[in-house]
Amino acid sequence: MYENAPQRSIVCIDMRSFYASCIASLENLDVMEVPIAIVGNFQQKGSVVLAASPPMKKRFNIRTGSRLYEIPPHPDIRLFEPKMAFFIRMSMELVRHFNLFVPKEAIHVYSVDESFLDLTGTEKIWGPPEQTARYIQDTVLSQFDLPCTVGMGPNMLMAKLALDIEAKKTGFAKWTYDDVPTKLWPIMPLSNVWGIGRRTEKTLNHMGIYSVHDLAHTDLATLEARFGVMGNQLYYHAWGIDHSVVGAPIMEGQISFGKGQMLMRDYRSRDEILVVLLEMCEDVARRAREAKKVGRTISLGLSYSKDAFGGGFHRARTIDEPTNDTLALFQVCKALLDEFYAERPARKLTVTLSNIESEYSMQLSLFDEARWRNRQLGETMDHLRTKYGTTALLRAVSYTEAGTAFSRATLLGGHKQ
Repeated sequence: MYENAPQRSIVCIDMRSFYASCIASLENLDVMEVPIAIVGNFQQKGSVVLAASPPMKKRFNIRTGSRLYEIPPHPDIRLFEPKMAFFIRMSMELVRHFNLFVPKEAIHVYSVDESFLDLTGTEKIWGPPEQTARYIQDTVLSQFDLPCTVGMGPNMLMAKLALDIEAKKTGFAKWTYDDVPTKLWPIMPLSNVWGIGRRTEKTLNHMGIYSVHDLAHTDLATLEARFGVMGNQLYYHAWGIDHSVVGAPIMEGQISFGKGQMLMRDYRSRDEILVVLLEMCEDVARRAREAKKVGRTISLGLSYSKDAFGGGFHRARTIDEPTNDTLALFQVCKALLDEFYAERPARKLTVTLSNIESEYSMQLSLFDEARWRNRQLGETMDHLRTKYGTTALLRAVSYTEAGTAFSRATLLGGHKQ
């Protein structure tokens, strides 16, 4: 089974409570001692907690996803609003630090607080890979005052699993293929495994597969018949085998363009919702145009306010001709809203353009002047916004009370800079 499997020295480094640790470093606090919470917006009692320090989780049971109103008025608690520009700058500095140990090609930035490094071949410079991994962990703490956990394995999957399953409890963990039966196979539920989502888990459960051991001992042909290529990946991942290469793109090509937005208040009317949908369609279409892509499937998701007992819908519609035109996207979203909206207060919206193909496949008829004009107009608007800023040119609806483009232009990653 493992004769041709990768045998590299991959580490996955995760910054512990990254946002809270950055703020603690800035404020000269100890993130492991002080209860710290990063809250999206102090002005809204229902604002989400973006990050919490270990003491905040342990002493007050406040963690990522909790709400501001759930935080008790305790004198030990320190609350901060996010500083996204600072967080991203710290993330970039960490990557530069990793570059001291391995070349850029051997680094894969998985998220703002998590990276993979391939230490294979560094033995002559830094010594044994495990020793190097621990040294990197120590230097991150001493130079940045940021604690981190490290998982190590023969491939990216095993390094990530070592991190998620063991290192987040112990600080450091190294897994080999010999550990698969004792450490990987007992894992359940299946969604605890990197790469298996809730929907896939549910489907596997319906097939009688509940643990990684069950998955590893399911017939490969059965998995491929049910999941296609993904079934092959699931089978080999259950044996700890992953051929992904650090530095290579995880997926070739863009499979969708999407935008999600948590509304700052309940939007109670269809007209208000349409204002934000138009702004979101503008953003999605612009990104598709810049990438020279078009799509055939437009999806709309809407989540109702918790005050209206939550719930919502997610629906998609495929059109005959691919598009990246703002108004074409908007018309489909408008039709989906008219069909599925239950006239309840909305709190979150998502718009996605998928079923992507090259823009050059889109037929622009010389006799269809409107479509050609709209394409040129969109390109001109994109150019002006790129040159002068996203708010240099807005549609009239963005100047209404329901518009969000102005306020969101001052945010980074949806939060304060």
